[in-house]
Amino acid sequence: MTDAGVSERRPNRRGEATRENMLKAAVKALASGDPGAVSANKIARDIGATWGAVKYQFGDNDGLWAAVLHHTAERRADTMLTFTDTSAPLRQRVADIIDTLYDGLTSTDSRAIENLRAALPRDHAELEQLYPRTAAELSSWGRGWLATCQNAFADLDVDPERVAEVAELIPGAMRGITSERQLGTYADLDKARRGLTNSIVAYLEGSRR
Repeated sequence: MTDAGVSERRPNRRGEATRENMLKAAVKALASGDPGAVSANKIARDIGATWGAVKYQFGDNDGLWAAVLHHTAERRADTMLTFTDTSAPLRQRVADIIDTLYDGLTSTDSRAIENLRAALPRDHAELEQLYPRTAAELSSWGRGWLATCQNAFADLDVDPERVAEVAELIPGAMRGITSERQLGTYADLDKARRGLTNSIVAYLEGSRR
């Protein structure tokens, strides 16, 4: 059984293709930015499927949103591997992380995720009660991101606590810079990224033994 109490199924090839098409349609709909897109019924209508078909594949809304999040996370996995280049100096590793997020946060997947998150409860207890599988997927992202940052700097002998702090800082800081780019700004965002990179490098450098 899954966390949501839905029996696990092993879809055949046709079922896997149907599931994949539904996930792609869900991401596309969510990425539109339309608040009404956060509706499994609407997504079903958009792809010409019945709610029953969506329910068969994902169980319920919670199962669909959790699957969307997992689907996008899998597509980011290869990108994250670039942060583990042990031949690169500290500054290059930090810059690579900043640049990758700067490019990635305007992608279709990222826009879909932001729209979905905006529609979900902010309170963790409420989210976990109403959407337990979605909450579990989001929680796993936090752990995965921390592990990515830890791996990126593991061989540089920097303070693990500072790495954890930097891991908490970077996503929010980059969303702010990305928001400025999308809204239009007189600020020099290249300079902003360099400033963020320099600050993180100085903070991590200061803890090297």
